[in-house]
Amino acid sequence: MVSFIICEDNKKMNENVVNIVDKIMMKNKMSYKKYIFFDYDSSFMTVMERKIPNKIYILDIETPTSSGIDIVRKIREKDLHSIIIFLTSHDELGYIILKQEFMFLSFICKFDDYEQKLSESIKKALKIVGQKLVLSITDSGVIYNIPIDDILYITRDSVDRKCIIKTDYTEFRVNRSLSEMLVEVGSKFKQSHRACIINMERFRKMDKRKKLITFDSGDTIDLVNDDFKKELAKR
Repeated sequence: MVSFIICEDNKKMNENVVNIVDKIMMKNKMSYKKYIFFDYDSSFMTVMERKIPNKIYILDIETPTSSGIDIVRKIREKDLHSIIIFLTSHDELGYIILKQEFMFLSFICKFDDYEQKLSESIKKALKIVGQKLVLSITDSGVIYNIPIDDILYITRDSVDRKCIIKTDYTEFRVNRSLSEMLVEVGSKFKQSHRACIINMERFRKMDKRKKLITFDSGDTIDLVNDDFKKELAKR
């Protein structure tokens, strides 16, 4: 899943950016979601704070109430990994942004063939996303690219025979066996129960009496067997 967070105060320009995103994403079959804003309001801030996968920001530098430069400063205080593309009519601000070392992908002037340059920047961003350590699954014709670090645990639903991938932000249900999933996610994961594998890098503690695992997100799960408890005791 790729998350495009678009903020552009000009309605026509906003529509053009959305259309460019849709046109590119329709060709690669990756699942994606758009979050569309016309100002850096409370709704934007809520999405900015949320843990959602593979964020690609396309941001106007100046909106009626806020500065995109200030917004990116807030983004980078907590998030060094999301991709940022600046789209602006203020070409003279490029030097100021460079001095801030925001680790942005592109600075695009709206008056200089912005549609072509934005398309190229989005394609570059998708390549960067693709290079991250991800779990890539094709299910019912949809490609899911889930960052491994975002996964807390994976369980097996014995009723519908699907695996449930639990992340910080949502759940994915896919047609896979748990043994197949254990191979695909790699050595970061351990089997805590015949119906569960967990991300050991997200594991924080276990209540042995209650057989309750707690992750760094605060989420918990009670699928623990004795073999797993013994393995933890050796660590």
